[in-house]
Amino acid sequence: MLPDLAALEHFHFLRPAWALAIIPWLLITLIQSRRDASRGTFGGIIAPHLLEHLRLQRFESRWLNPVNFTRVISILLLILLMGPSWRQQPSPLSQDEAALVILLDVSQSMQQTDIQPSRLQRAKQKIGDLLALRPDKKAALIVYAGSAHTVLSLTADQDILSQYLAAIRPAIMPRAGKFPEYSLPLVEAVLRESGAPATVVLFADGLGAGSTGAFESWFGKSGDQLLVVGVGTEAQEQGLAPLERRSLEKLADVTGGSYLDLTVDDSDVRQLNRKIDSHYVVIEDSALPWLDSGYMLVFPVMVLFLFWFRRGWTLTWAWLLVPLLLAGNPGPASARDESPAGTGARAEAANHEDAGTGADILRAGITWFADLWLTGDQQGRLLMQAGDYRAAAARFEDPMWKGLAYYYAEDFMVAAEYFSRSDSDDALFDEGNARAHARDYLRAVNRYDRLLERNPDYPGASQNRQRVQELIDEINRLSESQQAEPGVSGEDKELGSDDAIPAQGAEELTWEQAETVTLTADEILADPATGEMWLRSVQQDPSNFLAIKFGMQLQYTGREAEQ
Repeated sequence: MLPDLAALEHFHFLRPAWALAIIPWLLITLIQSRRDASRGTFGGIIAPHLLEHLRLQRFESRWLNPVNFTRVISILLLILLMGPSWRQQPSPLSQDEAALVILLDVSQSMQQTDIQPSRLQRAKQKIGDLLALRPDKKAALIVYAGSAHTVLSLTADQDILSQYLAAIRPAIMPRAGKFPEYSLPLVEAVLRESGAPATVVLFADGLGAGSTGAFESWFGKSGDQLLVVGVGTEAQEQGLAPLERRSLEKLADVTGGSYLDLTVDDSDVRQLNRKIDSHYVVIEDSALPWLDSGYMLVFPVMVLFLFWFRRGWTLTWAWLLVPLLLAGNPGPASARDESPAGTGARAEAANHEDAGTGADILRAGITWFADLWLTGDQQGRLLMQAGDYRAAAARFEDPMWKGLAYYYAEDFMVAAEYFSRSDSDDALFDEGNARAHARDYLRAVNRYDRLLERNPDYPGASQNRQRVQELIDEINRLSESQQAEPGVSGEDKELGSDDAIPAQGAEELTWEQAETVTLTADEILADPATGEMWLRSVQQDPSNFLAIKFGMQLQYTGREAEQ
């Protein structure tokens, strides 16, 4: 098995004394080279330019010869005898205490369907596959959007993890946004239960404004491993917030972690599992034997030895190259009639394909050259001044600038998504304006209200809220006979679809105070009919429980901040 880069820090030789064998090997090589040089018996008799043409061309004149192959085999055998090793033998008495913490982005952009069935559903499927590869291993699940919440602390119960994972959706989050850095205190609290180095796996499609700096500072102190999994595609389409691969790769780079893209098969999950295992350190057992991992060199030595079986082997084995040469030759042309029109169409298609390939190469070259001199934000500013707003949005790294570029491109819902990734007064104001332009009036008023609670004197906020509220009232008067569709929450709709909520309608749902009956546990158990009714009323889907739990946690955190 090839070593992982993270495991190479433990690389050493189990039998380094075999390195002394290189001394006689070098002496033999030196003696052989001097003997070959002394074979020139006629060196002082015949002129060198004539002697060169009189001598026979032997094996030594070619680089592919038995002598060189013997040297390569000797080096490989020497390394094998020295016993390279980089991992310990697992002990049946030791326990893998390394923790796995999964961070899942549950913001609105994760509901986009550029990958089927959606980004969030695909991420949850991959998390389930990862947990299935790690049975009986402890894992924790933390979700975040505008706030972060611990779904489950470290547990080895796969069933309950899967049950709560299936219930995760954006509607249960009490606050919109995208702030993965809010999950770091929760990760720290979870890892207090484990003394081993942990691995944090982040499933996300983008970052907040201050996420990179917060993660770099935290992981620089913790010594844990960060694996970032990008969810989504980088397609530039109307109403689509593309995957921010560059930002996620940068996050993995500054924290010393790794970045992976989702794949159709399970290769990404298996790679994640290998990286998690390579970060594993056996606790309180440094006396475990190291595994001799040099046995893999036996196979290339055996292959090389097959070439060295008789004199003239370089010519004997050259016929093996014939199939490779024949594979690259074009097959015989078949005699069939082709119309000029068909030939022209194919030629035109080929020309278009070549032109597209050339344009892609040119574009990649320009991007590479620009990256040498300008940051992504600087390139975005230049593209915005040139009026290419979508290209500017693709180059910007700062979420506020990305939102501004989409705002100028009149893709207001995507602009609002990026504005929601910054926790500032300006971001709330810009998000409210973007949603107002997208006729998402209800959520626009909500953003204005949150801004006015934080900063009542913010210029323009109260005026804009009043104008949007007037539009809502006017729509409500015009739609007195309409009623909002039951069971659909505005925050739960998919970004990129027609999800703007202009008004709630004149008919508001009214909740009447129902008479409640309180039963004790003895009364429920005594009456079979009552017990059956109570069991039917138990909510099997934990989504509502999580929504209430997260809302209470956010309120409690807000009260603590005020104190």
